[in-house]
Amino acid sequence: MEQMSMFDSPDEQRESLAPLASRLRPDTLDDYCGQQHLIGKGHILRQLIDRGQVSSMIFWGPPGVGKTTLARIIARTAKAEFVEFSAVTSGIKEVKEVMQRAEHNRMLGQKTLLFADEIHRFNKAQQDAFLPFVEKGSIILIGATTENPSFEINSALLSRCKVFILKPLSEADLFRLLQHALTSPKGFGSMQVFVTDEQLHSIAGFSNGDARTALNTLEVCVLNGRLDENGGIHVEDTTLADAMNRRSLLYDRNGEEHYNMISALHKSMRNSDPDAAVYWCMRMLDGGEDPLYIARRLVRFASEDIGMADSNALPLAISVFEACHKLGMPECDVHLTHCVVYLSMAPKSNSLYMACEHAKSDIRSRPADPVPLVIRNAPTKLMEDLEYGKGYEYAHDTEEKLTRMVCLPDALAGTRYYLPGDQGDEQRVHTRLDEILEWKSRKP
Repeated sequence: MEQMSMFDSPDEQRESLAPLASRLRPDTLDDYCGQQHLIGKGHILRQLIDRGQVSSMIFWGPPGVGKTTLARIIARTAKAEFVEFSAVTSGIKEVKEVMQRAEHNRMLGQKTLLFADEIHRFNKAQQDAFLPFVEKGSIILIGATTENPSFEINSALLSRCKVFILKPLSEADLFRLLQHALTSPKGFGSMQVFVTDEQLHSIAGFSNGDARTALNTLEVCVLNGRLDENGGIHVEDTTLADAMNRRSLLYDRNGEEHYNMISALHKSMRNSDPDAAVYWCMRMLDGGEDPLYIARRLVRFASEDIGMADSNALPLAISVFEACHKLGMPECDVHLTHCVVYLSMAPKSNSLYMACEHAKSDIRSRPADPVPLVIRNAPTKLMEDLEYGKGYEYAHDTEEKLTRMVCLPDALAGTRYYLPGDQGDEQRVHTRLDEILEWKSRKP
């Protein structure tokens, strides 16, 4: 919860020292940038706000798209007290204290809007503490999260909140925002700043839909611009290049983007698209992903999606895993690329995966059928007397190296789990299995 300090500056001084992104925070929906699919005229969230029918909700979207700003605008429009909570600094005690004050305010006719930034970081007990007050209407809860709410927020709380998805801002939105920063009295409107449209477009494109990144980048460029004799500030390309030398692409090793990108890598390889597969692999590495995690997924892919169609895929994937283990980053990136391209270009078969899943399904849904006596070992006399191993035929003793013994439980006799395809080497396996089954079907 935000608290004032005795060392805080007066409002005017504090405003002038605030970052550009804070100074330009809009106060009304008409000044708000982006999210027109939600707050444009006639759209659902805009209608709820205009009608004063705002209830608890979750804002889900990437950083810098205006989640906090929108919550503040809603509080101002609803004439509600705005209280901001942090998962790090606010424990159960603080939550309950605010809730009691909100309940008191409600009885006096005063609304309280509780904004829980990064609500996915609140633990279960903290989230549970909100629940009764949300149900009673003591507070309007707005939670902001960059993570999928269905994974990170208690189902009981989530069921009482409307989820709104906020999208990354378009390059055109960011360009207009940067132009506004140059003309607004809250921004650089009182200064003579020389910056080209091309430079503004570069910042907008670099910012990857994040308004905060765009404004911070512009602020760095202006504050480090070249001063002329008249006091004008010139943003130079070299300064701009330095400010944009590293883009932090959205990636959370423990969050939804982690699963989105490994899914993108896996499906690109499955679709035999080496370019996309290499791109997603490098995106993950650039975001700080553990190369051994990627290598483990490649080992799995080699059997799940290629299997017998190219049995060289599995030893290659294991070799790459070993290379990643021994070398680490950054050297192992080329080994991962080697494996990703090989797996993308290899013939595909999911026959092993389907056989595995079919067998597991039968195991889970059927009784535990006993092992047929004919293929049991008989290391003791008692077992021999019980006919363990009776009638067993040693395949190597036959001319065909085959027997007609039934090795599945009686209830599953004739069940087929492995159904080979006709891609790559598996076509040869398919032919061989057909020959075996045809031979076994003949009467001796």
